[in-house]
Amino acid sequence: MSQLSAEDEAELQSLLKQLLRSINDRISGAPSTECAEEILLHLEETDKNFHNYEFVKYLRQYVENSLGTVVEEETKNLTRGDGQHAIGSGHDALIHAVTRRTRDSAEYQQMMQALKNTMIMVVESLINKFEEDQMRKEEMHREKQHSQSNSQYTDNCSDSDSSFNQSYAFIRQEQLQALAEKLDSSSPKEVRWEALQALCCAPPSDVLSCESWSSLRRNLCAALTDPDLSDNVLQFFAKSFSSSPLNVTREIYTSLAKSVESGFLSHKLSFPTGSAAIDINRPEISRLLKQIRLMNDFQKEVTTFWIRHPEKYMEEVIESTFSLLSFHHELGSASPGTEKALEPIHLLSLLDIKATWFKKWMHGYYSRTVVLRLLERKYKSLIVAALQQCIHYSESCERFSNKTTNLESAEQQNSGSAQRSVYTGKELEYAFFAHSLCVLGKLLIYTNGRKLFPIKVRKRKDPVSLTDLVVILIHIMYQHPKPPHSDTSHTDSLSPCGLVMEVLWMLCERTECAEDCLYQTPVIETLLAPVIALLNGQQAKLTSPAPTLTLIADVLARIANTDRGLALFLYAKNLVVVHSERTFAAHVIVQFTLRLLDKKLSPLSESDASYTLCGAFIFVCRQIYNTCEGLQVLRPYGLHKAVAAAWKKTSSLSERVPTPVPGATAGTSPQELQNTLIWEETLLDSLLNFAATPKGLLLLQQTGAINECVSYMFSRFTKKLQVSRCEKFGYGVMVTQVAATAPGVVALHSSGFVRALVVELWSVLECGSEDVRVVRPKPTPMDPIDRSCLKSFLSLVNLLSSSQSVWELLGQQPLANKSEYTLREMPTSIPDLIDRLIAVNSDAKIHSLFHHEQSHTFGLRLLSVLCCNLDSFLLVESQYNICSMLLQSQSDNVTELDTNERELIIDGLSVERNHVLVRVSVVGGPSERKLPPRALQEEGDPFPWPMFSSYPLPHCYTLDPPKIHHNVQDSDISAFLASSKDSKNLDSWMEVCRRHYCKVMTSKHNVLTGKVLADLLERVVAHLSNSATECFFSPTQYKAEEKSVKSGVLSSVEQLGIKTCVRYGSYLKLLKDDAVGNLTLLMKHLKIFLSTQRVKSASELITQLDGYPGHDWLASTVFLIMAGDTERSLSLLLKLSSLLTSAFIWPARIHASVHVPVQVAESGIPPVYWCTAHYVEMLLKAEVPLVHSAFRMSGFTPSQMCLHWLTQCFWNYLDWTEICHYVSTCVVMGPDYQVYMCVAIFKHLQPDILQRTQSQELQVFLKEEPIQNFKVSNYLEFMEGLERSYRNIVLTDMKTIRTPVD
Repeated sequence: MSQLSAEDEAELQSLLKQLLRSINDRISGAPSTECAEEILLHLEETDKNFHNYEFVKYLRQYVENSLGTVVEEETKNLTRGDGQHAIGSGHDALIHAVTRRTRDSAEYQQMMQALKNTMIMVVESLINKFEEDQMRKEEMHREKQHSQSNSQYTDNCSDSDSSFNQSYAFIRQEQLQALAEKLDSSSPKEVRWEALQALCCAPPSDVLSCESWSSLRRNLCAALTDPDLSDNVLQFFAKSFSSSPLNVTREIYTSLAKSVESGFLSHKLSFPTGSAAIDINRPEISRLLKQIRLMNDFQKEVTTFWIRHPEKYMEEVIESTFSLLSFHHELGSASPGTEKALEPIHLLSLLDIKATWFKKWMHGYYSRTVVLRLLERKYKSLIVAALQQCIHYSESCERFSNKTTNLESAEQQNSGSAQRSVYTGKELEYAFFAHSLCVLGKLLIYTNGRKLFPIKVRKRKDPVSLTDLVVILIHIMYQHPKPPHSDTSHTDSLSPCGLVMEVLWMLCERTECAEDCLYQTPVIETLLAPVIALLNGQQAKLTSPAPTLTLIADVLARIANTDRGLALFLYAKNLVVVHSERTFAAHVIVQFTLRLLDKKLSPLSESDASYTLCGAFIFVCRQIYNTCEGLQVLRPYGLHKAVAAAWKKTSSLSERVPTPVPGATAGTSPQELQNTLIWEETLLDSLLNFAATPKGLLLLQQTGAINECVSYMFSRFTKKLQVSRCEKFGYGVMVTQVAATAPGVVALHSSGFVRALVVELWSVLECGSEDVRVVRPKPTPMDPIDRSCLKSFLSLVNLLSSSQSVWELLGQQPLANKSEYTLREMPTSIPDLIDRLIAVNSDAKIHSLFHHEQSHTFGLRLLSVLCCNLDSFLLVESQYNICSMLLQSQSDNVTELDTNERELIIDGLSVERNHVLVRVSVVGGPSERKLPPRALQEEGDPFPWPMFSSYPLPHCYTLDPPKIHHNVQDSDISAFLASSKDSKNLDSWMEVCRRHYCKVMTSKHNVLTGKVLADLLERVVAHLSNSATECFFSPTQYKAEEKSVKSGVLSSVEQLGIKTCVRYGSYLKLLKDDAVGNLTLLMKHLKIFLSTQRVKSASELITQLDGYPGHDWLASTVFLIMAGDTERSLSLLLKLSSLLTSAFIWPARIHASVHVPVQVAESGIPPVYWCTAHYVEMLLKAEVPLVHSAFRMSGFTPSQMCLHWLTQCFWNYLDWTEICHYVSTCVVMGPDYQVYMCVAIFKHLQPDILQRTQSQELQVFLKEEPIQNFKVSNYLEFMEGLERSYRNIVLTDMKTIRTPVD
């Protein structure tokens, strides 16, 4: 069976040839014969199709037929003694033994000899056939050469097909030497052609490494000039480029560049100007085009590997390229106006119109450094030529702007599939312009590239600066004819508009580029010139006004999206409007937007693109008004009212579209309806973005569209859509901003956002992912809140941060407390969540949780954060009696000892409950209370802190109270108050008082407590309330009968608040035994007084139903300052109520007040939010930018924290002394100091804020941790600096509290 017949030989020959064809690309890529042999030897290891080749299958069958009997016999002999071998180590031994014996057998030797002899004959036959085929191909090629002289041009460029689709053979050094001699230019053409053919079949590595390579290269370059030989040379060069190192290919590339240059020099080619055409099929142009195409392909590929070689190689490639592209020759004087010189740059532009090669060279620092150095020192003419071409195109646009031209017809050159061979002069010029613009655009984004400017060009008196170039590009965009397609929001990438916009977008994205190129007066003037012209009733010099203005708006929006660009629009007076009167860019933009909304610009209102244009300019305004400083500038224009009016009108139109009836005439086309719906969404989205700032949220609420906007936001939020193309973060910040207010959280609830949040949390916490295949059990969470639940936890913290939000979501909402819960029953609201996760007070609730400990821990952590807001705690405690529930759980969590003593079990839940109980039961600042940790200690007693299951608390959780000086008479303040009792001049008295106050605060701040502070506040408030200029609200005469006051009823929340305050006052040793009665009386007086100051609200908000929602913490603070004196406290508060300061430091006083417009009073949004917090965010961005950025990234807002701190008068966050200093500073120094103090606190906390943002703990840290080591006195100088810079803005706006939305 081992003998092979003639038929077997023929079949083997066919199968071998088939195998070689299948692995042709592998062998062709081998740099040497040895490598090719290695590839064949290891083919089974490297080729997954190895066992599918027919040749391999044939051999396997042949071996099986020849040796099958031998293998079976040997196997029987080896297994006869011990039976069938089991699978295992014995099996391997059997295989090795059978293999060894088979290879030693005579049959094996005979088979191998027969196979070897047959394969030798097969291979010799294949080689003979190969040589015959080669000779036949050469003969056919000679015949083809003679018949090809007049044939039509076809693209058979060397690099258009695979370089390896030829036969392949190895070659010896002697043969290469002979080929080099045959290629000499003195040899006959046929000899040279045959030598080239042989060279193309040889491995490039052998050719390039031979001793005669230098002479070969010279002869090959010489052959490039021969029309009959150039294609073969390019074919060899293409193969060399693809398989050789840079040290060799650079020589080929530089030789090719010199050959192209000499070709242009010898032919002196030209092309006609205007519409006359040039045929690139002309032999001399076609040959040069192929050579440049090969160079361009190499230019684009070489960047991937030249960093692995010495820099000098790269520099040679770059320099030879620049040398070629800077080639220029003058035409004769025969036809100077009708023809232009055709240069290498024109052909390169046709091949690579967007200068991809240059972009790749500029991308890496390694090559960019060399490129810029060479351009600066030797080849600046290249940049000059590119700039000159852009200027020329711009001038030609302006020259023909009133005629029908087709300047950008070259952009259509790639639109069709058919290959073109004829180009007009205009198209060549346009391709050169597009290439030049892309090169200049790439230069501008790098610092050293911008340093090449200004550049001196022909026919210009002054050098062209960066600003001049950008202005030229904008003018090109202005004169570009309208795109043929109707969608003006997207321009063709090869149109002038598309090219210019790409450059402008790149500049906008880079801060330094924008600083140097865009944020310049001439650029902004040029961008806004058409806008100003239309505002002034003039004709804009635009070929297509609506599409071009849309592009202008796009650039303006990108500029306004940066801090520097926004500042330029808001504060730089750089635009001439009319009669040399200068104004700010932001004012021009918003005025133009309002005119567009009102459709008062007749040239644009009838346009099909009016919605798109108006939306684009609203988007510019949106980049301005979604910042605090921007809204400050735009607010007087009432843009929110205009957008809301347009939305209501559009919404009513879309609702009135009749239902289609068969046979009826359609009144509105589907496209018009679609445009209307898109426009409605655009307006809704624009309104929604007012909610990005506290004051903007008030303006949004006043439009009446807050519910629709929040629903729209929720629809986008659930789809995880981006806020806008200019917004880096999602809707997190906006949701948090909205959730801080009562109307906002009601809108979130009605939109389904709260429900979705609760359901998502429950799914993560209790259900897990049902659709994920469980390969291994989930690890037990080690953190109290697992990472999978952290996002939901933080979202809930953001939602429930404000006490007003808690009141709206929980007020008058009882807990379910069911006797049975099914496992599939999911909570859908915040009360449900509290019922299932926090108030776990029955076996039914415990058994309804799959992960009781983890889920209950989550609930307790949420409760801890929730109760940090004292008003939220008072509501939760008064409604749900949470403390009793927690104490009962602690009492139940005990172990029974033999001595009948009960000891609390220390576990994760008992530690959490202990922490919450201490947090809500002890009031005090950082040095006044001690909160127990939530983790066990590793050494010694695991939890040395005493646990408790009933009141009172162990004393270890309260620290020694601060020493309060009640009778300090030797201070400057006391002396000043004693000496100025009869002062008549209020202004001078207050001036001196503030000076003394600052002096004492910076030197002896500890004396400003107790009686001294009480006396100071009384005198200052009395003086200010008696001044006509300082008495902001009309003073009211309050007289209440003692009987009616005592019969007044306080709510359970107010009563609980009183107990909390008295407990704190007693700890501070400020109050006597009858303090509860006195504070109760004061609260009743204030309740009656403030009820006369409130509007009768028709609002459905829970916070607006019955008085102020929560406890009056300022009144309690004043009560403690006055040492429990009800009369002094009431007198001070009544006088304070007439001052502007009371509107901000006393939230209960301004709640639903008659002193603000009814709509604002009914909004449920307090001034401390829409004014104080608004300016805190504005000043943070300017003064403490890192903190501002940290808040943005965390999805939390400074305004929420300010609202929290200020509403409860910093209780639990500052020590008593600092709380007193906060109140006194705001009263003495002015209400704007409330803003400055919040900024100072954030500045003080900056290191902690930055650290906690990284670990995603910012919200929890700010809410749960007191403000450590903050002293008002230490930051008073900083606050005075803020006053000098911002009082004119902040205090002025605070005084507009009566008309905040006008």
